[in-house]
Amino acid sequence: MDPSTDTTISIRCSFFARYAELVGCDHVTLDVPAGATVGTAVALLRGVVPNGDQLPDRPMVAVNQEHALADTKLRDGDEMALLPPLAGG
Repeated sequence: MDPSTDTTISIRCSFFARYAELVGCDHVTLDVPAGATVGTAVALLRGVVPNGDQLPDRPMVAVNQEHALADTKLRDGDEMALLPPLAGG
């Protein structure tokens, strides 16, 4: 068996504003496969947190406080923040 298929990493997923209200908390710890991308983590997250299916498929995301795209690779210990759309006036 290929050992890389059993390897997971842990990331902290933070929610802000409307997203925190929706899922009922401001963060969770998520185990994802090593080499996972932001897109993979968001898809997994949508399936495990309460009301996660109501989160957008492609939310605005920051990893370690820097804007990240869906294909950004994650590393063990990263913080992935889901940021709701901003409105201004």
